[in-house]
Amino acid sequence: MQRPSTLGELRATGQAHQSVKQEIRANLVAAMRSGSPRFEGILGFDETVLPALERALLAGHDVVLLGERGQGKTRLIRTLVSLLDEWSPVVDGCEVNDHPEVPVCARCRRLHAELGDDLPVGWRHRSERYAEKLATPDTSVGDLIGDIDPVKVAEGRTLGDPETVHYGLVPRSNRGIFAVNELPDLAERIQVSLLNVLEERDIQIRGYNLRLPLDVLLVASANPEDYTNRGRIITPLKDRFGAEVRTHYPDLLEDEVDVVRQEAHLAAVVPDFLLEVVARFARNVRESSSVDQRSGVSARFAIAAAETAAASALRRAALTGEALAVARVCDLPATVATLRGKVEFEVDEEGRELEVLAHLLRKATVETFRQHLGASDLRPLIERFDEGLLVESGDLVPGRRLLEQVGPLPGLAHVLERLGVEEGAETPELAASALEFAFEGLFLNRRISKDDSTDGGVLYGSG
Repeated sequence: MQRPSTLGELRATGQAHQSVKQEIRANLVAAMRSGSPRFEGILGFDETVLPALERALLAGHDVVLLGERGQGKTRLIRTLVSLLDEWSPVVDGCEVNDHPEVPVCARCRRLHAELGDDLPVGWRHRSERYAEKLATPDTSVGDLIGDIDPVKVAEGRTLGDPETVHYGLVPRSNRGIFAVNELPDLAERIQVSLLNVLEERDIQIRGYNLRLPLDVLLVASANPEDYTNRGRIITPLKDRFGAEVRTHYPDLLEDEVDVVRQEAHLAAVVPDFLLEVVARFARNVRESSSVDQRSGVSARFAIAAAETAAASALRRAALTGEALAVARVCDLPATVATLRGKVEFEVDEEGRELEVLAHLLRKATVETFRQHLGASDLRPLIERFDEGLLVESGDLVPGRRLLEQVGPLPGLAHVLERLGVEEGAETPELAASALEFAFEGLFLNRRISKDDSTDGGVLYGSG
């Protein structure tokens, strides 16, 4: 569709000017009434965080999201872009995205007075109306608000000319959303520069007699101050945020699994029951008394665990010639050493980090086994071990070889069904994964034995 290219054409459409907060409110209400998704890809917050955030947006409040690392704060902030209009009119060439009807910068006011209805109009997509800054100690007022542009001064303009200003990120986000990640990391004297933005809705640059009324939604993320100890949100700035919304880790195991399934980039097939083990592993670590609970355990912990298990499966397939790379229980221990750096332990656990994580992984495995196979009749499998069956496994043992060692097994179809493997979708590699999970569960429940084999693998046998 042809969009208006001048102010006169824009006025002829009857499109009314509204602030960015009014725009977000109108689009949010429309999404609520239509039942369409409002925060794509956000899981586990439906009954807690999202209602609080929706109330804040409907009230027209600037928002600070407070929560431990890896709770999806930045991901949630970025979804707000979808609540903006798809296309928005601006004065063509304006650095601060002035609306043609009500320009605020000196250049656009001058052009508006000179050209009237012939003022050229450009259009910005909503993806261009979002800016984000990671708060770092070296962030300056000039980065956020602006400073004198020496190039413009060198062109012959005087220092008193407001058009010599080089605008910072906040004014360049005018009529859009500006996000500050890890706000407490911003030096306190720099936080002061945001006071006027949040209250008076304008900016001040050096000694200029410049008032630039801004139309911006400011959203910030922060870790709890009692954990970071790197800084704090100064009280006057905290007071100017209209709403503080507390985030959290997923309350339900199903949501934790869904987050891993959605976010992980898996190089191989990871069956759902192993994703559940990984999700339980992360939750066990969060609840462990050996872990510093103030630091939290990021959702990235479980995501990295699933990705590492998949990588181990792909490595096995590449080295052994397996047709399909499918993760098995033997791939999970490789994640422990990889994940150690993602967890902050209590001081008295120094030197025992790997031992603690390995224990919590075994606990997650046995919990998942009991959930899916605890009530199953596994006597045919146990009897095979009692008859002297020995099964060698390991991260370089192909799935077909594992199945060959077991041979025909009554009840295997039942195990696959209980573990969520759909009938007709099973492959030798997937069947091997399910069978090895049953072995590991029986071992952890002390029904069979498990010993190290001579070539670095493990040997399941009679208890």
